[in-house]
Amino acid sequence: MIPKKELVSRIYVDTSVIGGYYNTSVKKESRRLIAAIRQGFFSMLLSDLVLAELAEAPQIVQEVLTTIPLQHIEYIPLTAEILNLRDAYIIAGVVNEKSINDAGHVAAATIARASAIVSWNFKHIVRLGKIRGYNQVNLANGYGILTIISPQGVRHNEEN
Repeated sequence: MIPKKELVSRIYVDTSVIGGYYNTSVKKESRRLIAAIRQGFFSMLLSDLVLAELAEAPQIVQEVLTTIPLQHIEYIPLTAEILNLRDAYIIAGVVNEKSINDAGHVAAATIARASAIVSWNFKHIVRLGKIRGYNQVNLANGYGILTIISPQGVRHNEEN
């Protein structure tokens, strides 16, 4: 049974999770999460940044998005507010400019008020020190705390 729309968690899925669909070491969990999105257990927040990164990915990875019903995808445009928060993470030293896209993903998830950002990026996103840094900047700029998690930690009610 699909949960009522108002109960569906809105999760920002970064490019690493979509790419993980065909990555031997993480495909089981990436596929489980994508299947849960397809079934409507989660609404996937999809930003311009993810779309731009996917444009550089192999065609087979790009096609993963086409398997997700449009009613389970919420488009997040890249706005000045997102870019400003992204830059605040860099200025604060959470990540450097080489990781500008990683900061952009976190900023987009924050501004969109996602229930969580889901990523396999353990170097620049899903890492305790980075999580603390992102959330310190979020709080200093009037935003809430963002849950940052890997696909392994995302479960829907049927899996409790």
